[in-house]
This record gives sequence, C-alpha cells and structure tokens, in this order.
Amino acid sequence: MKSSRFPSLQKSAVAAARGAGGLMRLHLRRTKKVNESCHHDIKLDLDVRCQRAITRLLARDFPGIPVLGEEGIDERVRAAEARWVVDPIDGTVNFAHGIPHAAVSIALQVREGDAYATKVGVVYDPFMDELWTAIVGRPALLNGRRIHVSKRRNLGESIVSLGFAKSTESLDHMLPVFNELVHRVRKIRLMGSAALALTYVADGRFDGYVESGIRLWDIAAGGLIVQCAGGVFEPGDTAEEFRHSLNCNNRIIDRELKAAVVAGLARGAR
Repeated sequence: MKSSRFPSLQKSAVAAARGAGGLMRLHLRRTKKVNESCHHDIKLDLDVRCQRAITRLLARDFPGIPVLGEEGIDERVRAAEARWVVDPIDGTVNFAHGIPHAAVSIALQVREGDAYATKVGVVYDPFMDELWTAIVGRPALLNGRRIHVSKRRNLGESIVSLGFAKSTESLDHMLPVFNELVHRVRKIRLMGSAALALTYVADGRFDGYVESGIRLWDIAAGGLIVQCAGGVFEPGDTAEEFRHSLNCNNRIIDRELKAAVVAGLARGAR
C-alpha cells in the first residue's frame, strides 16, 4: 500500500471514531445493556453497536480492508495486505459505570513480511473532545497541534500508568511491578483505558505505561502515536494471539523503568 493513501485512510478513521464517540456521549448516563460480565470485565451491547458503525463507515470508504476488532474478527485479517485494528470503546468498565474516561481506538496496519506494522493511528476521547492522530514518519497531533513526550529525566519525578488485564496471570504478573514502582515514582495511575494511557504518554501527561496481557486493538493506534511523539513503544509477544506485554515511556526514563519492572518481577518470583 502506498503511503500517499494514508491521509485519506486517516480521514475515514477520524470520521468513524467521531461517529462512535457521539454514541458514547449520548449513552454515558443512560442504562446500558450488558451482553457479558465477568469478575474483571464487562461487555456492552453498545460495544457491538459502535464497532458495527465503525466497520460500516470504513467499509464504505475502503471496502477491501478487513477489520480486526475487539467485538469481532474478520478472518481475512491474518493474510490481508492491510487491516483495520479497532477498539470501539476502550475503557468499557469505566464507561459502563458512568466514568467519562474511555476512548475509540482505530489503527491501520500494513503487512510487512510475516508481520503487520501500524501506519495510521487515531484515538478519540469523546468526553474531552480530544483527538490524537498519527501517520508513520510524521509528527503526532492532538486536535491538530503537534505533541511530544515529556522531558522528565528520572523515575522519581515521573507519573507511570499501570494496567491490569482481566486474567489471573496478568494480575499476578503486574502486582509485584506495582509494589516496586509505587516506591520509586512520583505517582502511579490506574486509569482503565490503555489507549488513553498511551496518548497521555505521547503528549507528556504521563511519563510511562506498563501492562501485561494487553490486547492488540487496545494499543495499536496509541502505540504509533507515542512513537510519532518521540517515545518508546515496545509490545512484547505472548503465547496468545493478539495479546502483548507492553513497555511505553518518554525514552529518557526507559532504562530506569525497565530495571524497576525487572526488579519487581524478580521480587515477586521469590
């Protein structure tokens, strides 16, 4: 796929994100239909409705590109030249409880050899009306203005976001990291939206973000935005398809943050 197509692809992704965001604003204070509920997660009927709305708009503009999404996977995504990666409501538990901290995340990935690389990223927070966008090789933007990661130079001055996925393995993995970092950073934040945690690193609100067991659709768009804003985005593969461990930071604290994570994991293994 030629890079000259990326701006038009981004335009469609922005329109789709804004459309789904409008549904989120409309329903924030309304009673929500729960399709599935487990100990650490909720799936709403509105998740499905938002993904269908996004898919319809993207398919109208680019009918040959399949969608890999939290609410359904088009099997063509494993071999297609390009694919959309969509989380229609990232932060569903927040949203279900009326907490206005959730976002729409849409990425375009292009096949490079045996893997896919993100080329376009869009994250939209409909409650703050904040739109982060990135095209590979270009600056990251927030509502059309260029953004950059923070310049804080040590862990002790940093705000680091942690995520806890719903699996027991992820919780067991992250708790020792929390116990290590809480004594070494200025503040830890558990916000409940991976896409927003990434964009907050991209625009310098946070200095780092760490999670284990995170899904591709939660991080594909935000990860590119971080990279285009000058930060580190390192998703590590796990045994489960489309699931990753994640280290993201402002690049300056990279070594110190990684050392703290390793120390926490080592302590947890004792």
